[in-house]
Amino acid sequence: MPKPMPKPRTSQKTRPETRPAAVAKPASAPTAKLGSRVTEGILPAQAIRALVSGGLVTLAQPMGPRQLQPASLDLRLGPVAYRVRASFLPGPGATVAQKLDGLKLHEIDLTRSAVLETGCVYIVPLLETLALSDVLSASTNPKSSTGRLDVFTRVIADGVAAFDMIPAGYKGPLYAEICPLTFPVVVRTGSTLSQIRFRIGNPVEGDKSLAELHARERLVSGGRGADIAGGIALSVDLGGDATGLAGYRAKRHTGVVDVDKPGSCPIAEYWEPIRVPQAGRMILDPDQFYILASKEAVHVPPTHAAEMMPFNPLVGEFRVHYAGFMDPGFGHKAAGGEGARVVLEVRSHSVPFVLDDGQIIGRLVYERLSEPPEILYGRDMGSNYQAQGLKLSKHFV
Repeated sequence: MPKPMPKPRTSQKTRPETRPAAVAKPASAPTAKLGSRVTEGILPAQAIRALVSGGLVTLAQPMGPRQLQPASLDLRLGPVAYRVRASFLPGPGATVAQKLDGLKLHEIDLTRSAVLETGCVYIVPLLETLALSDVLSASTNPKSSTGRLDVFTRVIADGVAAFDMIPAGYKGPLYAEICPLTFPVVVRTGSTLSQIRFRIGNPVEGDKSLAELHARERLVSGGRGADIAGGIALSVDLGGDATGLAGYRAKRHTGVVDVDKPGSCPIAEYWEPIRVPQAGRMILDPDQFYILASKEAVHVPPTHAAEMMPFNPLVGEFRVHYAGFMDPGFGHKAAGGEGARVVLEVRSHSVPFVLDDGQIIGRLVYERLSEPPEILYGRDMGSNYQAQGLKLSKHFV
């Protein structure tokens, strides 16, 4: 077995000026030994725990009781936020701290709760840092509840010229870029808005293997069925439920939402219900936020994870999903599922856009796990969204 990566030195200070610059290394062949296994795929919970114990992931505070997910790790906000003039990427050879020196407007103490205002951009150093091996890469995305609050959140890293992508061999800090778009939110040190997953190689299922997986596991049901071409197609449901409810439109100028307090916000004060539209058609207003649902019920077997592609200009100038990652066990019958519809976080860009009932709005990509996870979504941990239909985030009652 190769020797574990040395644990990076960290400081008790969390301001980005004190963080060491990262040194990115090129990826090598897509194999690595984790424990006694050499397998391409998304790493499950037990392998992520091994990354922590081996020093490849360093936690500034002990792991929280619900931080580890079946195939991902929640990322926690650190003790300070920086209000910045604009979103940015550090790019090759630059650190986030260097960029902050010229863009930050003021600092916000997160050791006590603080409000992040709509339309403002914030950079927050995270409590997790990485020292990845040359064959281990990572990617991030907003958590489900974050997306349903219309909080635009991305992760950036030193010397990396892309959002939410951490290359193999990266060593250094992580930062969250946060921009609430509809509701002002209350956050604090330890709040979790994003999650990270780790992978070896490229475990995405091609169309042929995806069709074989669907034949064995029935990945989607209802709607269009298994329309497979670069992933499985998902379509929008504007037919509504038994009460005629087809979705929700967010209100503006609302109160705050505390991201750490489920069930604290009355639905009527934040959302307008959308009833089944005439002729099965609705017009998306530019820069308005909607919660809709897919016609298809989705199943993610324990051997795989899935991701909804957040934006596809070929099907329209609108975003359909902020938080597209689905852990193994989502909609799985043995984990309390029977399939679960995908909640769509929809925002049209620039121009009004017509959306028809049953219109394809994106595709679901499946990736293999390197080994079966020791915990499943919905079975071994509490879940707000297992077997879901049209559903707002857990904060609304």
